[in-house]
Amino acid sequence: MKILVTGGAGYIGSHTAVELAQAGYEPVLIDNFSNSRPSAVDGIARVLGRRLPFYEGDCCDADFMRRVFESEKDVAGAIHFAALKAVGESIEKPELYLRNNLGSLKNLMDAMEKFNARYLVFSSSACVYGEADELPVREETSLKRPESPYGETKQECERMIEEAVAKNRPFRAVSLRYFNPIGAHPSAHIGELPLGIPNNLVPFVTQTAAGILPELVVFGNDYPTPDGTAIRDYIHVVDLAKAHVKALEYLRTKSEKREGKCEKADMNGSSPVAFHPSPFHEIFNLGTGRGNSVFEVIKTFEEVNGLKLKYRVGARRQGDIAALYASCDKAQRELGWKATLTLAEGLRDAWKWQCSLK
Repeated sequence: MKILVTGGAGYIGSHTAVELAQAGYEPVLIDNFSNSRPSAVDGIARVLGRRLPFYEGDCCDADFMRRVFESEKDVAGAIHFAALKAVGESIEKPELYLRNNLGSLKNLMDAMEKFNARYLVFSSSACVYGEADELPVREETSLKRPESPYGETKQECERMIEEAVAKNRPFRAVSLRYFNPIGAHPSAHIGELPLGIPNNLVPFVTQTAAGILPELVVFGNDYPTPDGTAIRDYIHVVDLAKAHVKALEYLRTKSEKREGKCEKADMNGSSPVAFHPSPFHEIFNLGTGRGNSVFEVIKTFEEVNGLKLKYRVGARRQGDIAALYASCDKAQRELGWKATLTLAEGLRDAWKWQCSLK
């Protein structure tokens, strides 16, 4: 089954492409390298021992998307990672984030409908919960206004998918709300490659340990948490990538069950009527189910890698919240997925990846 992977050279996209290929799917990659590097495509090839089809271009370009679907016959679905994702930049350039993140999803859905691609897995984010009233957050937890325009675009993209389903556009969709991906592929052929100063904690940690950055800045130690630093749910990127394979299997299985029921009901002793499974949209949290503070991440990194980090405490960063971690019971129950890799394993693999870049 051929699956389009937008943002396929990105951090999560590259790891998901590997897991898809190893599960027997045929990933087709798209990326414009605005927040990734061509070396990631080479890294995927090293892991798999073969190159995957790749198209360089922007999902905001409707003509480009149409050409990809025309070139790649029989695309069954898509996993949509392509998006601008820096919280701080989104505060500075909110209109850019709205145009890019919403426009790319619209173009993808339009192309999918035209070329009869039915399965959509959307890369959402835990930031859609905003400053949640309850922890751990569940899929039913009320969404607050996100602390950044980036989070607002993820909320709006989920609404776009929901509206498409409500209007009976022929999609079977899953939105995956990620918590905080860390780590790298154990081969160290692919990993997180931030352009410029990292926005996420772990690459900031690894670049400081490698001497690329002079020190790590801890953004605030006055949060209402046990040690004063922000708490997040850190999930290994390989666990996260495997969840996307499970999501596709879920979409296929659920569609086939619906189709079978309808076919049986309409047989009436003769040939079944033509059937198109009803559109649907499900949402799943993807995390570990527990939170770790920034200081806990630093301590674990030092212990697992035998290093000492130079860090200092700075002011809180605009757009950050005190604590956020997941309940992933629904994913375990319905997708048959749960995170199995630990914080220590993620920090070990992240450092191994950083050392491979020297």
